Amino acid sequence: MAAKGAFLNHISRESSDINRLAEFYKEILGFEQIESPNFGEFKVIWLSLPSAGVAIHLIERLPESRLPEGPYSAAPPTTRDPKYLPRGHHLCFSVSNFDSFVRTLQEKGIETFQRALPDGTVKQIFFFDPDGNGLEVASREDS
Repeated sequence: MAAKGAFLNHISRESSDINRLAEFYKEILGFEQIESPNFGEFKVIWLSLPSAGVAIHLIERLPESRLPEGPYSAAPPTTRDPKYLPRGHHLCFSVSNFDSFVRTLQEKGIETFQRALPDGTVKQIFFFDPDGNGLEVASREDS
């Protein structure tokens, strides 16, 4: 039997530079830094997106880890192009100020791939965070 009342609690991202990644998510998507527990042996930064009720936990990467840092280091160079993200691994957020958001990405020099659903109802923009994790931002109507 499936769990009842399940909801997304948080998403975690491992990084060798959690401060850089935290600044990106705060500046680009509006996350707010919240209190993080002290794990002692490694650093964490917890971020919250109050409008969505979701959190991201940024976790200091083990220096001796043999796993790739992120998709950039694990994949061939062609997958670094955001045009591959609509069918690849990514997290999606929605914003009501889509055109303004796109201008912000352009002003910051972030490479993007933009498209819209065939019926034109939803616009999408795809890009990578500083560690190479895929992101999508979709348009939404103001409530």
